[in-house]
Amino acid sequence: MVELFVTIFMNWYCKMVKFLDLKRINSQYRDDLLNAASRVIDSGWYIMGQELKSFESRFAEFCGAKEAVGVANGLDALTLVLKAWIEMGVVKKGDEVIVPANTYIASVLAISENGLVPVFAEPNSKTYNLDIKSIEAVYTEKTKVILPVHLYGQISPMKEIMAYANSKGLMVLEDCAQSHGAEIEGKRCGSWGHASAFSFYPGKNLGALGDAGAVVTDSKELAKIVRTLGNYGSEVKYVNKYQGVNSRLDEMQAAFLNVKLDYLNKESDKRRRIAKKYLMQIKNKAIELPYVDDELGHVWHLFVIRVKDREDFASHLNKNGIQNLIHYPLPPHRQEAYKDYNNLSLPLTDKIHAEVLSLPLDPTMDSFEVDKVISVVNSYVLDSSE
Repeated sequence: MVELFVTIFMNWYCKMVKFLDLKRINSQYRDDLLNAASRVIDSGWYIMGQELKSFESRFAEFCGAKEAVGVANGLDALTLVLKAWIEMGVVKKGDEVIVPANTYIASVLAISENGLVPVFAEPNSKTYNLDIKSIEAVYTEKTKVILPVHLYGQISPMKEIMAYANSKGLMVLEDCAQSHGAEIEGKRCGSWGHASAFSFYPGKNLGALGDAGAVVTDSKELAKIVRTLGNYGSEVKYVNKYQGVNSRLDEMQAAFLNVKLDYLNKESDKRRRIAKKYLMQIKNKAIELPYVDDELGHVWHLFVIRVKDREDFASHLNKNGIQNLIHYPLPPHRQEAYKDYNNLSLPLTDKIHAEVLSLPLDPTMDSFEVDKVISVVNSYVLDSSE
């Protein structure tokens, strides 16, 4: 009996804890997803149909906004909003857009794609999001847009950001790719700025089974132009008002998202419970845990810690069966794609990118997996030579 117990324990302990098990996540809703796929197949209508209309309406309501427009992916969502504002005369090529220096490169690609100028701001040292101090430090007369990124699942201080933007006559575009359902005082991300962009990449909190994205806004004019731009610039078939692109959320992905939206709040609660256990039970002086501004408003897309010797710590995790990722190894201003910015002095951003590491946080994790992550993290010794 003792040997059996030891065998079971060792099999459990040696099992790899995946960073994110998408197969397990989606298998929970397998029957619903198959029914949704069958419904689309049987409808004979695969682009811009009823599934898309339903999801757009439901997602706008979920965010607390008036309009949602499905697009092909999160990058397109950002790009099309800025492109639409240019068409509307709200901004013009050469204008500056303030963006956190520690964001994923997509936030910056959308800016440069539209002939706008990214201005990199150091983030808040605790939340890693923009704050008023960081915005004020880089604001100039050429600034026309603030692009706060709600990184890791925690919303930026949008009440203060909107007050500042309104005082300066600036537009605000929220990057909500990591923050589906995050909120401040009951007001969800996507409903604070003049527009917002969402990604439904499979690994997101609300993930499709392929690429997908959406623009959310209260502006009917903006929504109409974004929808037109994403349909080759055409409102009427074969009549093109703008030089648009092909960026549409197809019926199949919309149907899948309609299914998964029903479970998003439940999954967010699971993420919060896991994160809370990590925060309470990870006790290692070598590890800097995430700062939580609003416990109920955080949706924990990622659980990002900081450690000085990241390579050594990652090796410790890997040896002990804990998958981990880095979000992100290089900030945009250090990428070859933005070599003109490589010499920028952004010491906090560089330090963050040298130290951050993401632990597994999967809403389907069981208590044994969570406990194993905690145990392995707590067993790490700085500069260990194991």
